[in-house]
Amino acid sequence: MKSLLGLLLLIFPVIDKGKVHINKIQVIGSHNSYKKAIDPALFKMFRQRDSVSASKIDYEHVSLTEQLEMGLLNLEIDVYADPKGGKYAHPKGLQWVPNQPLFDTAGVMNEPGFKVLHIPDLDFRSDCLTLRRCLHELKAWSDKHPDHPPVFITLEPKDGVAPNHELTEPDKFTARDFDQLDSTLREDLGVAQLIVPDMVRGKYNTLEDAVLHDNWPTLDDARGKFLFVMDDNNRKRDLYIVGHPSLKGRVLFVNADPGTPEAAVMIRNNPHFPEMKSLVEKGYIIRTRADSDTREARENDKSSFEAACNSGAQIITTDYYKKSTHFKSDYVISFDGDSKYFRLDPVFSK
Repeated sequence: MKSLLGLLLLIFPVIDKGKVHINKIQVIGSHNSYKKAIDPALFKMFRQRDSVSASKIDYEHVSLTEQLEMGLLNLEIDVYADPKGGKYAHPKGLQWVPNQPLFDTAGVMNEPGFKVLHIPDLDFRSDCLTLRRCLHELKAWSDKHPDHPPVFITLEPKDGVAPNHELTEPDKFTARDFDQLDSTLREDLGVAQLIVPDMVRGKYNTLEDAVLHDNWPTLDDARGKFLFVMDDNNRKRDLYIVGHPSLKGRVLFVNADPGTPEAAVMIRNNPHFPEMKSLVEKGYIIRTRADSDTREARENDKSSFEAACNSGAQIITTDYYKKSTHFKSDYVISFDGDSKYFRLDPVFSK
């Protein structure tokens, strides 16, 4: 996929591509990238019960492959642990509103392994129902475009208490689940296509030390690869780190705080976060959001996107790389110029 990396060099010809590190670019990607629309009849029922909550999830995405073909370089995937299989195979929403379109014709939700969906029983339709299917789709696209720039993937392990008794309560993630998660990423995407913490840490004592010494791979070294970061800053993040200081032997980067050995990639959803630019300048990679809960799109308000761009956050997510088909709005997110979703980070280009 020469177009993206080649275009960067055309736009910034004075920069040697071998010296552009992956923390010095800025990309646009999608939020809940796998999400399909809730069936209209089920959505109508939900909206009648809770119109505010319904409005926040009234969006959908094209397939992961279509997003990558457009040039998006960040995706977000939510995963639920399902070691026995079948936990999410029969969403209650299909019972609440009969005669909806078929959900899982291949029966993959009965198989053991991680499932990909937004909200159990309600917002359960997905471009790839299992993590394995998502990874196979990513690998197929990557194999067709072996020179593509690095793709950043936010992976959120979902569990916790169900908001009400009607909804299926997820299984709590365990240390064994996280070991299996790493194995799944290695096996189904391929070790050669992963940027992992060990690669970045190199000769340095800690991962953070490596990041502060600008030891991120260059665009050349990152061609054809994917970087995964866990979206959690509490129990699950800490459990993933246990026994793996500086994330030694792990696949995922984590949302670690500055000053900790694992600090490398951070999630700051508020693009107005005052310390964002300082963190970027130090070498950390930051993910932020241009919009959330459909609010900016409904109001056609790009102020958060503008703040995200100016902050230097390397990864900016949106639900609107295309205009909404769920309500009338001209809101759509992209960079100015020919390269709509990929550019040199403005913090380092001034």
